[in-house]
Amino acid sequence: MFKKKYPFEERRKYIRMDSVFPVEFQILGEGAATASDWQQGFTSNISAGGICLTINNPDEETIKVISSGPARLTLQINIPLKIPPVNAVASVAWIAKTRGSLPSQYAVGLKYESIAKKDLNRIMATARWLRNSLRLALGIILLLFIFVAGAATHNLKLRIENRRLVENLINVLQKEAAAKEELRVLGSSRKKLEEELIDNQNKTLRLESRLKEIEKIPAAAALQAQEIEIAQLKQALANLSQGKTALRGKLNTVSTRENIINEEIATLISKKSVLEEVTVTRMYRWLKVHQNPTTGLVLSFEGDDAVHDWAFIYDQSLAAQTFLLFNDVGSAKKILNFFYRQAKGNFNGFANAYYVSSGEVAEYALHSGPNIWVGIAILQYSVKTQDRQYLVLAEKIAAWLIAMQEQDPEGGIRGGPRNSWFSTEHNLDAYAFFNMLYQVTGNKKYAMARFKVLNWLKTHAYGRKEPPIKRGKGDSTIATDTYAWSIAALGPDKLKAIGMDPDEIIKFAEDNCLVAVNFARPNHEVVKVKGFDFAKTAHIARGGVVSSEWSAQMVMAFKIMADFYWQKNDSSRAEAYQHKANYYLNELSKMIISSPSPTGQGDGCLPYATSPYADTGHGWRTPHGNRTGSIAGTAYTIFAQENYNPLALEKLKGNEE
Repeated sequence: MFKKKYPFEERRKYIRMDSVFPVEFQILGEGAATASDWQQGFTSNISAGGICLTINNPDEETIKVISSGPARLTLQINIPLKIPPVNAVASVAWIAKTRGSLPSQYAVGLKYESIAKKDLNRIMATARWLRNSLRLALGIILLLFIFVAGAATHNLKLRIENRRLVENLINVLQKEAAAKEELRVLGSSRKKLEEELIDNQNKTLRLESRLKEIEKIPAAAALQAQEIEIAQLKQALANLSQGKTALRGKLNTVSTRENIINEEIATLISKKSVLEEVTVTRMYRWLKVHQNPTTGLVLSFEGDDAVHDWAFIYDQSLAAQTFLLFNDVGSAKKILNFFYRQAKGNFNGFANAYYVSSGEVAEYALHSGPNIWVGIAILQYSVKTQDRQYLVLAEKIAAWLIAMQEQDPEGGIRGGPRNSWFSTEHNLDAYAFFNMLYQVTGNKKYAMARFKVLNWLKTHAYGRKEPPIKRGKGDSTIATDTYAWSIAALGPDKLKAIGMDPDEIIKFAEDNCLVAVNFARPNHEVVKVKGFDFAKTAHIARGGVVSSEWSAQMVMAFKIMADFYWQKNDSSRAEAYQHKANYYLNELSKMIISSPSPTGQGDGCLPYATSPYADTGHGWRTPHGNRTGSIAGTAYTIFAQENYNPLALEKLKGNEE
């Protein structure tokens, strides 16, 4: 292996320039069967003996070949204002991963094996000139040109790489699904063969027993019929023996194939794990690049012209919590700072949506649920960072909610100050929010508000007949998120304590809201995706639609149920729920698309649903466009992948009911 760090002796030999030379290279080393494709890098470190080549976001095969060494590279060094480029052959002396701002950047030390003396002289002359001529306007113009060209090349390569990453992940998922299906079929065949083998053995034992009985009869007393039976028994035993041999041969063949498939699945799972880790990181990056540096708001939908500059406040809560998951406190603070500024003076609730670029109101409707989610983001931030500067805003939101709660004799939270309807979803949000706030502050008024909301849920949301969970007060419509959020907000123990069966809640959602649909990916490939619809599909003429957000919420519910049964040492149920969580996470990954915009640079994201502009069954439609990235779908998929429940303060115990 090559050295992991820059050798000190090598560093001293280099001329460090404040400019870069674009370098195209082709791998010729023993680690590659044939010469690789030409690839792009750059150098800002030159010496008479070689260069330090910097490569941004190289593919795994390139690093593997260079690192396993020895490797040789053909170089084309493009010297500014010097035509043609310099051709050289160099060997790899060392390689090291840098600590730059890019997620994957490598420096490679190269020693010339072959370079024309005149070319080497003009490289060194240009390097010295660039180093010593920074005051010249021409140098500034040249630097700007190289920077723009390099950035454009980098962005193009990054978009291509990100698209390839997503396509590779989908390919691995499809292969894994096919392998698991073959393994299931093989398992059924093996079970049938084992049953036939047992039946063969039982028949053999019965025939052998009968043969022994007949053979005990003295020869003088034996009848001709008995002799015939003996012959028949022996023939039958011979046939059974042959059948047994054939069955064992088939069983061995099946077992061998099962072992091969299991090895293939293990390899695919390993590849998937790496791809998912990188993809999730780039999904976070997709959110980050769509954050406006002035307002701090993050674009809710990329690709839908109807809401091209909109930031829904529910989405801002999800984005802030995603940033916290990646320890990006600064980006989370930018979002919370926006709401903190908006809430100066008397607090009367936030509008449902604001324009990303200006921070002005985009949708004037004002609902309880989205405001509660802003409070939830503040509490998650406060616990993770121990920074309580925004806690005053969370308490303003709570006071606003409690004022509405006091207007309802049954202690429920209305849809908003100007609404008369009551939503189960909003009251589940409120229960989780008051519960968190009580845990953080210890103030008993929040425990009382939580208690009232729970009583409202028991009275108006939870029933003993189908559906077990109503969408709202006097509204028996099935809404999938109320099933997932009941598990996430209250938890299995609390549900059992109020007479609800969490297993039946899950089962009802599976029986009524689970669908399998064809999803047309942006590259026109059609994949089968199984997930959860917004409502009971049988009640909607459009057919099935998979919601990425609500499917991810169900994955979280499965994981919570798995943890619940692990704690009760019920491994059978725990493994069953964990299997479902893993399965539907794989299905969700099939919906990952590459960002269509130059800003998104091809990073992964998820559409809101498998069909554009589809009726959700709850009064709104999915966004326009087949390549529309969604904060909600993307963030909640990250939550499911990272096993993060936004409706609970996982690291904070105490002050619980």
